[in-house]
Amino acid sequence: MKNMEDMNEKKDGKPAQRPKGGLITMPFIFANEICEKLAVVGFQTNMISYLTQQLHMPLTKAANTLTNFGGTGSLTPLLGAFLADSYAGKFWTITIASIIYQLGMISLTTSAIVPKLRPPPGEEASGGQLAILYVSIYLAALGSGGIRPCVVAFGAEQFDESDPNQKNSTWKYFNWYYFAMGASMLVAVTVLVYIQDNVGWGWGLGIPTFFMIISITSFAFGYRLYRHFDPVGSPFTRLVQVCLAAYKKRKLPMVDDPWLLYENAELDASISLAGKLIHTKQLKFLDKAAIVTEEDNPKAPNLWRLNTVHRVEELKSIIRMGPIWAAGIILITAYAQQSTFSLQQAKTMDRHITKTFELPAGSMSFFTISTMLTTIAVYDRVLIPIARKFTGLDRGITFIHRMGIGFVISILATLVAGFVEQKRKHAAMVYGLTNDPHSIIPISFLWLVPQYALHGMAESFMSIGHLEFFYDQAPESMKSTAMALFWTAIALGNYLSTFLVTMVHKFTAAKDGSNWLPDDNLNKGKLEYFYWLITLLQLANFIYYLVCAKYYTFKPVELQMKDGDGKKDELELVAKV
Repeated sequence: MKNMEDMNEKKDGKPAQRPKGGLITMPFIFANEICEKLAVVGFQTNMISYLTQQLHMPLTKAANTLTNFGGTGSLTPLLGAFLADSYAGKFWTITIASIIYQLGMISLTTSAIVPKLRPPPGEEASGGQLAILYVSIYLAALGSGGIRPCVVAFGAEQFDESDPNQKNSTWKYFNWYYFAMGASMLVAVTVLVYIQDNVGWGWGLGIPTFFMIISITSFAFGYRLYRHFDPVGSPFTRLVQVCLAAYKKRKLPMVDDPWLLYENAELDASISLAGKLIHTKQLKFLDKAAIVTEEDNPKAPNLWRLNTVHRVEELKSIIRMGPIWAAGIILITAYAQQSTFSLQQAKTMDRHITKTFELPAGSMSFFTISTMLTTIAVYDRVLIPIARKFTGLDRGITFIHRMGIGFVISILATLVAGFVEQKRKHAAMVYGLTNDPHSIIPISFLWLVPQYALHGMAESFMSIGHLEFFYDQAPESMKSTAMALFWTAIALGNYLSTFLVTMVHKFTAAKDGSNWLPDDNLNKGKLEYFYWLITLLQLANFIYYLVCAKYYTFKPVELQMKDGDGKKDELELVAKV
């Protein structure tokens, strides 16, 4: 197995190898991410328009189709992470998954070009036409399952945290990874959405398909420069082994001294290259999996009966992360409304920037992404240096605090959204357009900018903080799994959105045909109540998060640091924050 310790000395008279990884790999990884996001966002952002205008789906059905697709695309990372950590490794998982995604995009682009694959005006899509749609988007969902959990972790692995020269590179990488991703999304929601609305869906989907080809090519081109870690077996198997071993020994008395618990550096070597996890006092019942009995053979242990402290702490780390992981679900539910109901609001408003140019409704997320990019840049260049003087932390503030700030801003976003919807409906009533869902209300789209911008600001704090949290606090051998958990929270947030929309639509339906979320006329609905319902859920969620953050225990690691020449130096105990 490659242990990724770079060779700096000559061997057998041959020149020393150039160190793998580091900043030199970033152009390839960022090029992949930029092209991939151009493809993915260009594929997804304006899909609500494609489903309602080209396939003639009812609004709520189209909204739920998209959130279900988003949810599925964020659940499949569990499968991708399992394959990457257990068998294929991150590089090959990303490459193969990208090809699968490419097939889905080719299929959908074909359906946009061939007239027979779309329904005629006034008719809903047939079963066969919908089948092509679902095959296309779920191929894309399957492909994204291999890309999403691996690409971020693969990029972060290019930096060696035990090397003083690269110690602070990882958290900077997360900021600039998100910045590169956001910049490509900005192009997608402006240029590509404009092409989709004004040139045609064949070009509008064909261009993202082409960018996906470039993404795969650029990523593969950097193969020889990357640091590659071989898969070390299923992390899920190790977690189950600890659970079963602890259960089998549940009746044993706990040892008084944790130093008596089982350790085996050789056994854990492949899963602790970056440092060994140290025993913690929480979840003590799991420690019984590391108690050595007369039936156990410490030299060749049966891992279904005896596990090392490091493996027990892997499970503890995952369990401790659970409550904070769950806190991110509601924020995604709030964020999901931008591509559904907020976009439909924009469609009814005056979007003219000049007399001749009208901003496409699908481009409204420009304000989310541009605010996110601005906030990331200000955070990295201004806020971190200031915060560092007060906290002494290289990253300025902990990811726990960063996430908390994001939660507060997201609450403001949905609160504001409700008041803006009231303003929009009032304008419709004043101008006598309440009963005309297809007319443009003479109210500027700029009223929607604050809610979009606040969501972007919230994402720059919450999403990046969440990403840092999962990567830092996950066991070393479960980085892809941790990224999958990040995407699983997004999946559940989308599914929760679907559930809320369905329940609100069902239980607010009155005999006179009124509804909070009507299919045919948003002007007659009560969308503001729906936004405020999400606001209340977010407020309760924030209180829950504060409790979780207060009692969270950071992962303690025994790191083997390197000196300036890259040679192993001394051991250092670190609680990662």
